[in-house]
Amino acid sequence: MKIGNKEFDVSSNCYIMGILNVTPDSFSDGGRFNNMDSALRQTEKMIEEGIDILDIGGESTRPGYTKISDDEEIQRTAPVIEAVKSRFDVPISLDTYKYKVAEAGISAGADLINDIWGLKYDSGEMASLIAKSGKACCLMHNRENMDYTSYFDDVVSDMEETLKIAEKAGIARDRIILDPGVGFAKTYENNLEVMDRMDEFCKRLGYPVLLGASRKSVIGIALDLPSDERLEGTIALSVIGAMKGAAFLRVHDIKENVRAVKMTMAVMKGYKNGQDMH
Repeated sequence: MKIGNKEFDVSSNCYIMGILNVTPDSFSDGGRFNNMDSALRQTEKMIEEGIDILDIGGESTRPGYTKISDDEEIQRTAPVIEAVKSRFDVPISLDTYKYKVAEAGISAGADLINDIWGLKYDSGEMASLIAKSGKACCLMHNRENMDYTSYFDDVVSDMEETLKIAEKAGIARDRIILDPGVGFAKTYENNLEVMDRMDEFCKRLGYPVLLGASRKSVIGIALDLPSDERLEGTIALSVIGAMKGAAFLRVHDIKENVRAVKMTMAVMKGYKNGQDMH
């Protein structure tokens, strides 16, 4: 799978997507990187620590978040995308579900659109934009309610609906990554189950999968810890994700997760071919 000018071997490797929130209110790092200098310094640090993709977000999607206008989100993200693109050689993901923001981000140089509504937020505008641009996309499981009949089957069925929208719009199969949506429209137990069954999620849907569980409340509940003390819990979920077939892990703490995943991949397949995994 090609994202930007980099090739990703999604069938046998696990890659790290680093989170850069240029927001004042994200749940774990809001306000830390919402000016250009700090955003660029953090990008440089994450690249040095081993990210494979940089995910830039301009609107917090934490529970109870404040929705902002398209224009404000564009003003937060597009200049950062342009600045990163001109200085660093790293594929850029834009975390947005709004097609106008995605359009501006693609014009600024974004290589991937990370859509937390899985193309279901609008009436097909995001899907047709992605298809027309030829950019990669990460499509997440989400829904308005938690009214599940058979939870895991319903998640898979919801994702199949997303894939139908993508197919109808003309998004190529090799442009799509799926995300089970940990922390979105799910109870604590639902989140644990979708991670435990991620290998099944990968197999039933047949697409590369991204796991985004870094510092999330499922860790806070399990370990009774605030968001700034969830590193070990995040690493545990990254290792589980890698072992259950995730091709991408979206995380805040780069160095620690890179090392944990590299070690996991070495155990899983390193002795078979003796090659460096990352």
